[in-house]
Amino acid sequence: MSTGGFGRAVWKVKVDAGEIRRMKKKELALEVIERLKKEYPDAACSLDYDEAWKLLVSVRLAAQCTDARVNIVVEKLYERFPDVAALAEAPVEEIEKIVHPCGLGNSKARDISACMKMLQEEHGGRVPDDFDALLKLPGVGRKSANLIMGDVFGKPAIVTDTHCIRLCNRIGLVDNIKEPKKVEMALWKIIPPKEGSDFCHRLVWHGREVCTARTKPYCDKCCLQDICGKKL
Repeated sequence: MSTGGFGRAVWKVKVDAGEIRRMKKKELALEVIERLKKEYPDAACSLDYDEAWKLLVSVRLAAQCTDARVNIVVEKLYERFPDVAALAEAPVEEIEKIVHPCGLGNSKARDISACMKMLQEEHGGRVPDDFDALLKLPGVGRKSANLIMGDVFGKPAIVTDTHCIRLCNRIGLVDNIKEPKKVEMALWKIIPPKEGSDFCHRLVWHGREVCTARTKPYCDKCCLQDICGKKL
């Protein structure tokens, strides 16, 4: 405290610069959320599934593979092995033959087999609605666990796939952070929990249609062009 003119006490408030940056990012995040809502009102997960365990399978197959291809491949997989019990008992070699078009066939087949076995043996064939329990399943990382929590169980989730990481850096919601978990932790601080899951789906759609990675982004068509960090 110091004394100003006329004997008044003047308090010097120390403002944390990091907190100011977070406040600005929160404001930016809310604006991005609202604009993407208008642009993609019906955005949802592009992996086809009608049961929780099928989303677990699909998200594992989607690593380094397009969702469109995964949706085709799993049709054949479920014709042969229609439930958790059947897939848990299936020889890894048989699973691999079917999922081979998705790439990394042996690794993915082993993870799917082990995951279904654990679901059958430890969870009665049901997918747990607990984040930590999901992480214990073979082949399930934070991205997959968040996707299940948000899409299947309607709980707060931040799914940091490649589109999310790339766009959040480009827009300016995170600052040159590429590690998925660090991006997730940074977004939890600025994205309202109820918005997280849908927001991440909308980033995927925006990344595919406008803010593309393999071609020059279509900035002239972007609903975020005037607030995007890359353009400022």
